[in-house]
Amino acid sequence: MDKVIAFKDVSWRRSGQEILSQINWEVKENEHWAILGLNGSGKTSLLNIVNGYNFPSTGNVSVLGHEFGRTNLPELRKEIGYVSSSLERFSQILERETVEEIIVSGKFASFGLYEKVSNEDWEKADALLSALRLDYLNGKSYNSLSQGERRRVLIARALMSDPKILILDEPCTGLDVFSREEVLFLMNEIVQNDCHLLYVTHHIEEIVDVISHVILLRDGKIVASGPKEEVLTDELLSEAYKMPVKIRWEEDRPWLTIQKDFEKIKFSNVKTLL
Repeated sequence: MDKVIAFKDVSWRRSGQEILSQINWEVKENEHWAILGLNGSGKTSLLNIVNGYNFPSTGNVSVLGHEFGRTNLPELRKEIGYVSSSLERFSQILERETVEEIIVSGKFASFGLYEKVSNEDWEKADALLSALRLDYLNGKSYNSLSQGERRRVLIARALMSDPKILILDEPCTGLDVFSREEVLFLMNEIVQNDCHLLYVTHHIEEIVDVISHVILLRDGKIVASGPKEEVLTDELLSEAYKMPVKIRWEEDRPWLTIQKDFEKIKFSNVKTLL
């Protein structure tokens, strides 16, 4: 399978408004992508199509070799792992469970265990804890974990079903710097499992070295897509973020700053009100 994801001339409309317009995008084997853009740029809509929650209004979509319109989308979703800060809405269920129980539930795509769990399942959960260097959490309850530990456990849960694609939707939201780096460190372990990453973020410094490609969105359209070194430029990022920015690279990670002249012009009126 050469193409993991393929969008051809894809548009998506909601309530008569075009949210995504003429999206042409391919994710190939051994590529790991970051998805960047402002709020409202279309990132979530793009992910919802990959997950099969939204069906394109026009165009063709293929995910993991399954062409939309000719495949069972609920079955396809079993091959896609998903981690987001929004999963915390299930915290009332999660806080009653141990770390191992939460990880095993990923096999059944459920929150809470309602099916029989085999010894092999428990062993796999322990193996994931070990592989992600989370052994010290063995036997702990979810309600005793820090925010960073919770996010890492949810990543382990997503890996329980051996997904071919893992979507990390702003997984570092709300984390302090140390916890963020712990989550980012796991990226190196994840890609060893033949799993393709889609990493969504507002912060380009989270694009670690295992991320190979970037797609930039603005107002539902692609500004640029391709190898990160070609896409993460001052000009393209300024276009995507609607403001003049500069990028610098330190230890193979990009860092963004807003140009000072823009700050003076944009926020001068704010100062007069204070």
